[in-house]
Amino acid sequence: MNKLIVVYGTKPQEMVRPALDRLKVKDSLSPNARIGIKPNLVVEKPSSSGATTTPELVEAIIVYLQEAGCRDITILESSAIGHSTKRAFSVCGYEELASRYGVKLIDLKHDRTQTIKVQGLDLCVAGRALGFDYLINVPVLKAHCQTQLTCALKNLKGCLPDDEKRRFHRLGLHRPIALLNTVVRSSLVVVDALCGDLTFEEGGNPVPMNRIFVAYDPVLADAYAAELLGYEPRSIAYIRLAEELGVGSADLTRAEIIELQAGERTPALPPVSPLALELGRWVEERAACSICYGNLLHALARLKENGSLAALPEKIKIGQGFKGEVGSGVGVGSCTVGLTHNLPGCPPRTREMALFLESLTRIRKGN
Repeated sequence: MNKLIVVYGTKPQEMVRPALDRLKVKDSLSPNARIGIKPNLVVEKPSSSGATTTPELVEAIIVYLQEAGCRDITILESSAIGHSTKRAFSVCGYEELASRYGVKLIDLKHDRTQTIKVQGLDLCVAGRALGFDYLINVPVLKAHCQTQLTCALKNLKGCLPDDEKRRFHRLGLHRPIALLNTVVRSSLVVVDALCGDLTFEEGGNPVPMNRIFVAYDPVLADAYAAELLGYEPRSIAYIRLAEELGVGSADLTRAEIIELQAGERTPALPPVSPLALELGRWVEERAACSICYGNLLHALARLKENGSLAALPEKIKIGQGFKGEVGSGVGVGSCTVGLTHNLPGCPPRTREMALFLESLTRIRKGN
């Protein structure tokens, strides 16, 4: 059975090891392997913006690899069009990281390319992105203004030169992204869901979600990511197409999903970004965990997208402060189980929250 490991926490050094051990990653590693690590450094912004991969997460992966005897490790990236990969390496903390652990940095933006034909489409890929024995894909879980979601499958677009990135947009993104994943294969996916963005791949509305999740299958990872953002996985075309191409499986019902906790759950922080502040007005929070609160903000963002947010009958209660409270109200999470309308779970998934809240809006509308 396909496995996906979720680890809740805030300290990557305490989270990566149990996740990779559960997947028995060391059994798939060779000390002589050429290993590539592909983060998401789309822009020159720190990970706190919700745009880029947390350097401490990549550091924890490097430590794990070096303890397994792996020494040939490279971090590779080609930042977004109009942005400097070299500057992103510096601003995002990767220059210092590479120096400390003796790993290489490769800017793929001006790399020699290799053209590969897949199903009648020529793909122009950075040559050095194809030269690894083991590629670790380390995307950020975040929404995207065109494809709804960007995670593991789309992260490999950072293995393209800028001209090819432009062409992917002209081709509609979804099919070429799926085809790209038949050429550049992820050996392992470690998703940074510590702090992602509600709406935009370049950050601006960060929401702490305090978790990582790990899988060998990038399609499974993206299907899980889609549900965390409140989407039905196969409604995102490149996930469906990648599954049809045999890249992996989007069937979460047939996957073994293991949840682990590293350290204590942290309290939710007050929202600070503009959209998070707007969505937070629909929440009555009392001592909520950041994990559950982050899920709720993403669910509310999906309601805002489909125009049903204003139809919510009342504020949504969340948090440990509601434990033992009985009576009328709407709540999410096991702490609000005594309320008239409740979605249990610790935490309930974002997709479940979005469907639950939409059902309440339909009741109010009389549908």
